[in-house]
Amino acid sequence: MTAMARVRAGWQHANRRGDVSAAAMALAPAVILFAIFNIYPLLYSGYLSVMEWDGFSPDKSYVGLDNYRALVESATFRNALGVTLQYTLSVAVLGVAASLVIAVLLNSGVCGQNIYRLVYFLPVVTSTVAAAVVWRYLMTPGTGYADVLLRDLGITPPNPTWLRNPTWALRIVMLVGIWKRIGFNIVIYLAGLQNIPKEFYEAATVDGAGTWARFRHITIPLISPITLLLVIMSIIDSFLIFDVVYVMTDGGPIGTTEVVGLLLYREAFRYFNLGTASAMGWVIFAIVFAVTMVQWKFFGAREASL
Repeated sequence: MTAMARVRAGWQHANRRGDVSAAAMALAPAVILFAIFNIYPLLYSGYLSVMEWDGFSPDKSYVGLDNYRALVESATFRNALGVTLQYTLSVAVLGVAASLVIAVLLNSGVCGQNIYRLVYFLPVVTSTVAAAVVWRYLMTPGTGYADVLLRDLGITPPNPTWLRNPTWALRIVMLVGIWKRIGFNIVIYLAGLQNIPKEFYEAATVDGAGTWARFRHITIPLISPITLLLVIMSIIDSFLIFDVVYVMTDGGPIGTTEVVGLLLYREAFRYFNLGTASAMGWVIFAIVFAVTMVQWKFFGAREASL
C-alpha cells in the first residue's frame, strides 16, 4: 500500500468512527462568518457600552456603567421605551386577534379564498420602506387619499392631520405594523386550523353546540400553542421597529412616535455617542432575551406535559 493510500484509508477510517474532521471542515466557513458578523460585533458593542467614544477619535475613555445610568435617568429614553412598549403590545395583540378572525373566515369555505390569501399575504413580501412611503403619501395632509375619502363622506379630517397629530401619529404607525404582520399570522393560523379534525366539530354540532360554542371550546383551545407562538414572535419583531417610523414620522410629532430603535440610530449616527448607543442596544437585547426566555418556559412546560 502506498503512502497516499494509507493516508486516504486512515482518513476514511477516522471519519467512519466519528466524522469529526469532515463535520469541522463543512461547518468552518459558516462558523467563521457567524463569528465575524455576529459574535464580534456583539462583544465589541458590549465593550463600547462602558466607554465614551465618538467613533472618530483614536482614544476611548472608560466610563464604567455611566452610559447605563444615563439611560435610566434620561426622560427621552424612558419616553422611547414607553412608546415602543405601547406599539409592541398593540401590534402583537390586535394583529394576532385580527389574524385569527380572518383565518377562521377563510377556513370556513368562503368563495375566492385563494385570492383573499394572496391579498392578505402581499404586505409580507412588500418592502417595508416602500410600504411606509406609500402610507405616508396616503396620509399626506390635504391631498392624501385619507383626507380626500373623509371629505367625500362629509367627515372633517383631524387638524393637524394624521402623521402631524400627536393623537393619531402612533395609531397610524401601529396600523401599518399590523397590516405588515397580518398576512404571516394568517398563513400560520390556516395551517393550524386545517389540522383540527372535522369530527370534533361534527360531534359538537350533534350535541347542539352553535358556531360560537364550537369556536370557543374547540378552535381556541386546539390552536392555543400557535397563538402563543405568534404573540411571542410579534412581540420580538415589533420591539425592533425602526424603518417604518424613520420613513413615516422620524419620531414626531413631539416624540410621540419615537421608538427605541430610532433613538439608538440617532445617538450612534447623528450625535456619534457610540457608547450610549451601544448601552441602548444591550438594554434592547436584555428585553428581547427575557421575552425569549418566557417563550422557552411556556413551550418547554407545554411539551413536557404532552
